[in-house]
Amino acid sequence: MTAGPDHNAGVRLVDGYDLVIFDLDGVVYLIDKPIDGAAEAVSQLREDGTALAYATNNASRRAADVAGLLNGMGVSAEPDEVLTSAGAAAARLAEQLPAGAPVLVVGAEALRAEVRDAGLTPVERLEDEPAAVVQGFGPEVGWKILAEAALAVRAGALWVATNTDRTLPSPRGPLPGNGSLVGVLRTALDREPDLVVGKPQPALFETAASLSKAQRPLTVGDRLDTDIEGAVSAGMDSLLVLTGVSGPAELLRSPESRRPTYVAADLSGLFADPEAARIPVIGDEAGGWRLVDGRLEGSGAPVDALRMVAGVVWGGGEPQAGSDEAAKLLKEWLA
Repeated sequence: MTAGPDHNAGVRLVDGYDLVIFDLDGVVYLIDKPIDGAAEAVSQLREDGTALAYATNNASRRAADVAGLLNGMGVSAEPDEVLTSAGAAAARLAEQLPAGAPVLVVGAEALRAEVRDAGLTPVERLEDEPAAVVQGFGPEVGWKILAEAALAVRAGALWVATNTDRTLPSPRGPLPGNGSLVGVLRTALDREPDLVVGKPQPALFETAASLSKAQRPLTVGDRLDTDIEGAVSAGMDSLLVLTGVSGPAELLRSPESRRPTYVAADLSGLFADPEAARIPVIGDEAGGWRLVDGRLEGSGAPVDALRMVAGVVWGGGEPQAGSDEAAKLLKEWLA
């Protein structure tokens, strides 16, 4: 697999890639509501013949359920295009444990079903002598099952987390994610999980590329600490969309391991000229903005200003404002 676009393929960003790997929460939908333009973007990719995959850290739904949810929103998806951290975690446990081994499941029914389908036995109590604890997000997870999990890990059970996302995006704002629940056990046990399966680990991305036999995959995500870091670790180009968790201020503070190849306000960026989304900007002008001796001048779309400012900040500089609109953005992003 080779990261990077085929520059001879076309003038749209997506034309340089043979697979688009979508994150879901914050990219395609927010909890149970589609993000504007997501269905249209997927439909266009289907029409163009571009291969698609959906890779999600959310362990509360199975692949078929995710595909059903997407189709119900008008977003085309097949179950075999969906990779979940629940399925990946169950598969990893099946590789390490004997068939039928008891596994204490902290999470939703989807995670229990994946464990069962992997040939293992879901359990809920220390008395069942679990060989492992697998922990994924579930809206009903409470103190009782967390207490059983803590006891099992102390007794020697392998501790596997599907993912460590601190928050989940929602229309009401970020909500506690599986990482916050993992944090409860981390505090109680004073240790880290033995294995974290989901993003930013590269496994989901690598599996998606392998299944599609892709040579030039592009990852699209909304989180720098999972989607983008995972893409970087997998050697893939990435597009950050500003419809979910990570925003401009976090992007400007990000280390190299979390910096995307491109950034766009939403999925429409897939169909724009790649240089209109590249970060940082190559040159001193973009979309009505210009840099003059480190001063941001002009006006235009905030995302274009962001791409210009990133070049200054990531280079160790301190951008100054050369217009009222620039001053407003810099105050918001760099305060």
